[in-house]
Amino acid sequence: MPEISRFLGIVIGMFHREHGPPHFHAAYGEYQITVDIRTGAVTGQFPRRALSHVLEWYELHRRELMENWELAEQRLPLNKIPPLE
Repeated sequence: MPEISRFLGIVIGMFHREHGPPHFHAAYGEYQITVDIRTGAVTGQFPRRALSHVLEWYELHRRELMENWELAEQRLPLNKIPPLE
């Protein structure tokens, strides 16, 4: 999975060959989730605190995530997105 951000042990990535709706993946240890970029809907399971961090980061970077999704659809390199601080 192409990594676009990493913070607090959480890895955020996006695949080039996936179909809509626009989304990104997050991994934390053995946990994995998918987050819909348009709605913030989460699929999968994450520890509560880690999920809170991912959703906070998502709210800060929705525009950049959508831009990366558009790049991924064109099979272009993805931009790194700053971590949660």
